[in-house]
Order: sequence, then C-alpha cells, then structure tokens
Amino acid sequence: MTRGAPIPETVTLHVPFRVVKRGGRKEMQMPDGAVQPRRTDSALVKALARAFRWKRMLESGEFTTIAELAEREGIASSYMTRVLRMTLLAPEVVEAILDGKQGPEVTLGRLLEGFPSEWEVQRDLF
Repeated sequence: MTRGAPIPETVTLHVPFRVVKRGGRKEMQMPDGAVQPRRTDSALVKALARAFRWKRMLESGEFTTIAELAEREGIASSYMTRVLRMTLLAPEVVEAILDGKQGPEVTLGRLLEGFPSEWEVQRDLF
C-alpha cells in the first residue's frame, strides 16, 4: 500500500488446516510441510504417572493385589490393569510422550487397547 491509498475495511486471510479428533479432543492439522509445535498430551502424561506410581505401590508391598489397590483408588481393577500395562512401554516411547513428540497414533485410548510388549516393535509402531 502507498500513502494516500484507502485502507480496506476487511482483510481476508486463508489458512489451510483441518480439524481432526485426537484422544477425544479436536486439534488443528496443518498441511504437509508445515511445522506445527507439539504439545504434551496431558491425559497421556497423567496416565503414565499413575501407572508408574501404582507399580511402585505394588512392588513396595504397600498393596498386595491390583484389586486391593483399585478399591482404594476407587476405580475398576480392569481399568487399572490396562493403565499399568503402560509401564511396559519402551523408554524411548515414554520419553517421546513426556516431551510431546509422540506420533499422532499414540493416544491414551490406543495404548489402553493394548500394544506389543517388544520394545523394538513398539518403536517401529509408534
């Protein structure tokens, strides 16, 4: 624009993106090639923290069974078992989750469904 040129009343800006569901939330997905900063998935991080805390409580002998611990925590033992399974994730996968660098396929729902126990397979999958 130059001096003296009228200022338009409206400006239209086109930003290519699409909205996708990820872990029960909606997120913007940028077009290929666009860099999008990753954020940590708080639900996933919280579940990891709970899993390792529960594992520590069981290993210390504070609780003798998962059912006993689940009752104290006020949750179903089947859910606790699925969350505890997250302690079997490869260290690289856990680190990526904590740094918010996990792939879009790594969601709490996906991990609770189950995953391979071999770390090498996990690295390839996630």
